[in-house]
Amino acid sequence: MGTLTYTRAGLWQVMFWMLLGVVFFQLLQMLPANAIPLQMRWAGAGDTLIGFKSSLSSLVTFLWNPVVGSVSDRHRGPLGRRRPFILWTIPPVFLGLLALGASEPAGEFIYRLIAACGLGTMVTAAGCTLTWLLVVMVVFLLFNAVYTQAYGCLVADVIPPDVIGKFSGFYRALGALASLAFNRWSLPWLDGHTFEVYAVTGVLYAVVFAVIVWRVKEGEYPPPPPKAPGGWQGAVKTYLRECFTHRFYLNYFVATFFNWASLAPMGYLVFFATSAGQPGYAETLGLSLDEFGKVKGWTFLVQIPVFLVVGHFVDRFHPIRVAVLGMALETITYLLCYWYTTDASSLLLWLTLNQAAIAVYLGAYMALGPRLLPRSRYGQFNAANTVFGISSLILGPLLVGMLLAAIRDYRYIYLMCAVCTALATIANWTLFRQWRQLGGDAGFTPPEPPGAPPQPSSP
Repeated sequence: MGTLTYTRAGLWQVMFWMLLGVVFFQLLQMLPANAIPLQMRWAGAGDTLIGFKSSLSSLVTFLWNPVVGSVSDRHRGPLGRRRPFILWTIPPVFLGLLALGASEPAGEFIYRLIAACGLGTMVTAAGCTLTWLLVVMVVFLLFNAVYTQAYGCLVADVIPPDVIGKFSGFYRALGALASLAFNRWSLPWLDGHTFEVYAVTGVLYAVVFAVIVWRVKEGEYPPPPPKAPGGWQGAVKTYLRECFTHRFYLNYFVATFFNWASLAPMGYLVFFATSAGQPGYAETLGLSLDEFGKVKGWTFLVQIPVFLVVGHFVDRFHPIRVAVLGMALETITYLLCYWYTTDASSLLLWLTLNQAAIAVYLGAYMALGPRLLPRSRYGQFNAANTVFGISSLILGPLLVGMLLAAIRDYRYIYLMCAVCTALATIANWTLFRQWRQLGGDAGFTPPEPPGAPPQPSSP
């Protein structure tokens, strides 16, 4: 892998450490995504404000990820080009988790300070809590985006392409196991033990990723390409030209846009399944948070064997073929969820089938980038892909929140998801046809973007 040479034992070792990180990476990403909407609802926030929260978090990632991806591509140091970014962000990410977990007492403390100044009639304790959540969330996301980009790019830098499908299968299977653990055991504890859940997750994340930085070694990299003339403005122009002017990469990004857009409506699933919905809306399933956590948690069980099987087919048949199939299955299962979910049992059945379909696509998606994107600019193009995905999450949650406020029926989230995944299926099929035109199985190499300078060869 570049200048890295693995024995069989060495390959298993690096895969072990990277896969160990998957479990805690998944827990770290799931906790704020699931907890903050609940924390906001408990503080009295409506659907539109919750949608604004999701859009705001996506906007931060949209603006920041391209910087992180490009800077890590160019960085050279004793720890390599990815691990320093993981190491530097451990303390601020950990402190951000603690601050998010302490949002309610922090909001009450701020309210008492304001009230002591004679301004208590201008604000409420709930308003202070919501403000604290949003501010801390933005700071947390800035550092979390650095760590997320660096870890994703480290996978592409140290895992050989010949086994990336199998690694992706194990990666997703362990991620599903972490999702099961979170939904089955952590989610019910959020109500009443919010700070403790955040604190335990933060400690586990910090310890595990410090060990990964220590144990996983990067190889040598060729010198970075010359900086674009014209300062930061020239760098922006070069970035836009290289990433967004080739039809193949644009289609790759569009497929991601619609795939990620399908995530926005599912952020409201907890309100459809439980009694946390808004007054005046259509009847929900009325489950308790504990019951919903059990149902959602068990749906991830089916993903584990699917991920392990899909990894083999990804390596054998190429991830683009598996991605087309997986996205088509997602569309079908979202429609089945819309038509037939009526109680806890049917929610478990149809959501389980949906999670199996999602597993087929996700098992291929992680391997798509290392197989389709230029390796010398992997962080840059990976960040550009994230920009497209995040742009859908900037617009999507706010739009979904406004639509739900008008429709007043959470069941329609499934129909919204089906529309997004149908468009993603079309985009992935078009990408597959372009891949075949560029050589396909016989001789595909990532096309050079227009005007890009030649990259130095690896040592």
